[in-house]
Amino acid sequence: MPGGAAISPAGIFISIERGKVLKMKLAVTAENGQVFQHFGHTKMFKLFTVEDGKVTAREDLDTSMSGHEALAVILKQKGVSLLICGGIGGGAKAALQANGIELVAGASGDIETAVADYLSGALVHDPSVQCSHHHHGEGEGHTCGRHHE
Repeated sequence: MPGGAAISPAGIFISIERGKVLKMKLAVTAENGQVFQHFGHTKMFKLFTVEDGKVTAREDLDTSMSGHEALAVILKQKGVSLLICGGIGGGAKAALQANGIELVAGASGDIETAVADYLSGALVHDPSVQCSHHHHGEGEGHTCGRHHE
């Protein structure tokens, strides 16, 4: 690609000379300013446009849809190439992969901090994160992203 840049499979523009992300859109599962812990039940995403390693725009994506296939398609339609979330099941992982969206699972806490940690390299994907109990209530204290089944 001209200018020494390449495009990753998820559509992230990467500078070959510096190995730095030039432009991408990432999404974070959201609830009350925190990383929501159950991807398949996410009602709100925070979207971030990142250029040259810095957040240049923020947007809320409110969705009343539930279910990993529908959410993955919505994120793809919004141009998202990477998702930061808490807990996520195997079906959701497959739906994201089918839509070309990279995954960073196992995040928790403040959304802005999670994005800053990702951009600095401090937040990485935890492949052991698995959420497999989709039929119980999402009561207070649910920490789907913090256990491994």
